Amino acid sequence: MNFSWQYQGFEPIYVRTFMRQQGISRTLLKQIKFNGGDIKVGGESVRVTYKMVTGQWLEVTLPPEVGSDSIVASPTPLEILYEDAHFLVVNKPAKVASVPSHLYPDDTMVNRVKGYLERTNAASQVTHIVTRLDRETSGAVIFAKHHFAHTVLDTQLKQHALRKTYLCVATGQFRQRHELIDQPIGRQPGSFIKRTVAKTGKTAQTEYWVVKQMAACSLLRVRLHTGRTHQIRVHLASIGHPLVGDFLYGQQSNPWIDRQALHCASVSFFNPFEQRQVTCYAPLPDDLANLIINESQLNA
Repeated sequence: MNFSWQYQGFEPIYVRTFMRQQGISRTLLKQIKFNGGDIKVGGESVRVTYKMVTGQWLEVTLPPEVGSDSIVASPTPLEILYEDAHFLVVNKPAKVASVPSHLYPDDTMVNRVKGYLERTNAASQVTHIVTRLDRETSGAVIFAKHHFAHTVLDTQLKQHALRKTYLCVATGQFRQRHELIDQPIGRQPGSFIKRTVAKTGKTAQTEYWVVKQMAACSLLRVRLHTGRTHQIRVHLASIGHPLVGDFLYGQQSNPWIDRQALHCASVSFFNPFEQRQVTCYAPLPDDLANLIINESQLNA
């Protein structure tokens, strides 16, 4: 896969500096240099210490990507929310893991995307998952189709430019219609899985808006400003409002849903290859819709 840019600055610039300005990370630059890629200026291969001048074109050829034989390609079809030459956004069902593990080795979203890439004869059949969801959380998940695209979105994640918005149903009624929960999150002592609010944890910020108050619970719109494990679940439980159906941080006792009531409703990121903002919406799954309908009727 090839990419090209014209240098329009006034002062001479090192190729490596210009490449970094285009979003090519140091790691990707090393792969291009040593794993079969190419860097050209004016049609001639150059070193990264070459100095470009105004008007010259830089052409970068990415090295071929080698997939992992340990990842099995799943034939299960995908619900695709968005696709272009660089990115793939899919709607993850609840009860499907994002990445393979010893518990879920062969039908995760990574396996399904690998199967899709193989069936469509994609240029690269390596799966680059950018955003992940807990197994029981549904909604939009972003994959990159090559290393460069993954690098670009990793940078946007670190700069909080990639936005994820969730819908969830939390227990109880909220006094505040809008709040930013700013509490560090770390591992709960004695548990490998569970997280908790802890002074020694990592910075975590969760912002919520109350969309609808119901008799025993509330529908919230939530935006993450950081990406800690179980962040929404931990933060809402910490203020006394665990998610409905959350067996780990609350109680799995609601008759309308047998998982945590959490759905990634939209993702938004900038596509630098096409110079446009991409926003994708994942429809509300049936179990969460039924929960909202039935809990709303209790108010009548």
